[in-house]
Amino acid sequence: MLSVDRNIVHDNIPSFVSALCMMFGSYYCFNIHYPSDLASTLEFLQRCFFSINPEKGTKVEKTNTSRLHINPRVLILIQELSDHEWRDL
Repeated sequence: MLSVDRNIVHDNIPSFVSALCMMFGSYYCFNIHYPSDLASTLEFLQRCFFSINPEKGTKVEKTNTSRLHINPRVLILIQELSDHEWRDL
């Protein structure tokens, strides 16, 4: 099911892929920030699987600490996956 602000929006999602697409669509349609505990994972999925790659800005919750535009761990993982794909060809 998909729930936004503790309200069930959709309770019969047919597959995991559909649920994931609806979740990401909800983050963007309702302008919801990613929870800080899941920020790296969600940003990786956003950039690698959904090809949403904004030049600046992030959906990660704002904190008092300074942040780069893109999490460095996400960039490193994307680069390593890209390098691995090229080597397999």
